[in-house]
Amino acid sequence: MMKAKYMLAAGLVALSLSTQAQTLDRSKLPADAPAPTIKIGKPVSFTLANGLKVFVVQNNKLPRVAFSLLFDYLPIREGDKAGYVSIASQLIKTGTKTRTKDQIDEAVDFIGGSLNTSPTGVYAMSLKKHTPKMLEVMSDVVLNPKFTQEELDKLKKQTKSGLASQKDSPAAIATRVSSILVYGKDHPYGEPDSEETVDRITLDDCRKFYETYFRPNIGYLAVVGDITPEEARPMVEKYFGKWQPGEVPKPSYETPKPPAKTTIAIVDRPSSVQSVVYITHPVVLKPYTTESIQASLTNDILGGGGGNARLYNNLREKHGYTYGAYSTLTSDRLVGRFRANANVRNAVTDSAVAEFMTELKAIRNSKPTPEELKSTKNTFAGNFIFTLEDPETIADFAINTARYKLPEDFFTNYLKSVDAVTEEQVESSAAKLIDPDHAYIVVVGKAAEVADKLKRFGDITYYDVNGTKVEAPAPGKLTTTPVGVTADQVIAKYIAAIGGKEAIAKIADITQKLTTEIQGTKVDIESKQKGLNKFMLAVSAQGQTVQKVTSDGTKVKMEGAGQSKNIDADEAKMEILKSASFSELLYPTVGAKTTLVGTEKVNGKDAFKIDVTLGKKTVSEFYDTETGLKVQQTAVEQTPQGEMAINTGMSNYKEVNGVKFPHTLTQNFGPMTMKMETQSLVVNTGLDDKEFAVQ
Repeated sequence: MMKAKYMLAAGLVALSLSTQAQTLDRSKLPADAPAPTIKIGKPVSFTLANGLKVFVVQNNKLPRVAFSLLFDYLPIREGDKAGYVSIASQLIKTGTKTRTKDQIDEAVDFIGGSLNTSPTGVYAMSLKKHTPKMLEVMSDVVLNPKFTQEELDKLKKQTKSGLASQKDSPAAIATRVSSILVYGKDHPYGEPDSEETVDRITLDDCRKFYETYFRPNIGYLAVVGDITPEEARPMVEKYFGKWQPGEVPKPSYETPKPPAKTTIAIVDRPSSVQSVVYITHPVVLKPYTTESIQASLTNDILGGGGGNARLYNNLREKHGYTYGAYSTLTSDRLVGRFRANANVRNAVTDSAVAEFMTELKAIRNSKPTPEELKSTKNTFAGNFIFTLEDPETIADFAINTARYKLPEDFFTNYLKSVDAVTEEQVESSAAKLIDPDHAYIVVVGKAAEVADKLKRFGDITYYDVNGTKVEAPAPGKLTTTPVGVTADQVIAKYIAAIGGKEAIAKIADITQKLTTEIQGTKVDIESKQKGLNKFMLAVSAQGQTVQKVTSDGTKVKMEGAGQSKNIDADEAKMEILKSASFSELLYPTVGAKTTLVGTEKVNGKDAFKIDVTLGKKTVSEFYDTETGLKVQQTAVEQTPQGEMAINTGMSNYKEVNGVKFPHTLTQNFGPMTMKMETQSLVVNTGLDDKEFAVQ
């Protein structure tokens, strides 16, 4: 099987960037024009006897109607059954007292509609002519859900599978641990779910959640589309009028506080060649306030404005430490959060943290330039005006005006509020809300290479992937060379584990098809191999090939983004080794040197690490010490942003014609982690040499 490697990841990133590039630039407004007063159509609103608040926004551009139901309750502390709220919200759609899950799906599909549930609401949409039928199904789901053990078991299994995959994602680990540190495990925003908490969830837990929180008196229903208020009201009253109100809890929580001083939190991943860095702390910032508008502009200048932001320009453009550096400053009625983050190489982890701290302190202690503030105001204005093209935005404005008791003209005067923000207010906002001297610096990476250099920023505490404190890893423990074991022995065990040389020799060619997803776009990967060293890898999306790599066994041709490049000699040999299904059998042929470095943890299990060196390049291969199977490949590639470590994980081995092939691949590239699943893998189909020709 051909291992998806740097060119695959680069192709997917190129696809992402090209998709973004097609978005219209709406940030450039007339230079000195005053902020306009926005004319926002006022929805027609009414309240049912049971307390359900309804907002109707008529829009006749398309013959369809959407219903968005929101429940306005405070976050729930889930305790030792963390995860039950999410599962319960999914369970609501799996059947009612009169319809099975299949019957619900069939009814919605038959009218070309959509129906989705979430912990805080339900969304439904259909063509105007099917509105009564869509409301009938939606109200049935909302008012008459039937909870069954069979469906609960399915959802629990899916949830645990997702949790297991997160343990292999450094970004997911960083998000999880930083939330625990910022909010605390006793706060609803910080309590972690796990396989154990999911196992404890019962049907009764899900039923009680529904009965307590799915109540009309805390509900807001937005009706948007080709429908008049006169048409909407009787239908809403018919399908939701008998819904009974109920008392909804209003819990209170202590407001999390930032650490007394800067604290380093490390989650050790010995096989990582790059670090995920989060610098974060809680903030008190209420939504839809003058302060939140100022904070949004402040964050946009610091790290929320993409290529124009300070963090991006410093860490990526100036120093080449990362693919991208960003920040977020979120408002929330309970507690918000500041976060700055990037993925960086191990060798520059401490340097990247230093540059982060420099920028965070700079924005606190000096006003932005007039150009910075003007640019971010223009961006906000362009984005705001763009959102007005969606009629559902108007309904959201009405709902949030009611929910947060805002002035009636809050959104009408939004751009005036943005335009009124001064350079002094941005500096003051940063000084109040961004505090690098009282923050958590969360680093998920190889402690042996980064920990000592990070000590200058604060005390170090080690955590596991669940945010529990652990002992610091013993120096040298993870790189000890086992006595009496050689690289040749590890490789021989691997060959035997996948089927042996005789079985491999019977495979003349391999064709494998995989799929993954990037930013909601399905991506197809096709790889073909003939013999040990000829291969072709093609990445396509939306019917177009975005990346292709071909080797005739001697030369390698790389194509993508309208460009083509041929490589040969040692560089080509290394590309062939990284892509060959049975590269170990090629080592003697190409003159590769193998070195058993020692053992390291990969996905929590010991693995032998072998460095394969050819010329000036080295790739690391990891083999499970028990099974002998290859579990990871690590290569450091040169990208426009400098060197980037690419980890390719291999799992889910299945036998095909007497040889085991990994059918699931996971791969990181910069801020992304991709999971690629095999759709088909066939051998000995008689592939033609023409498919591997390099011109």
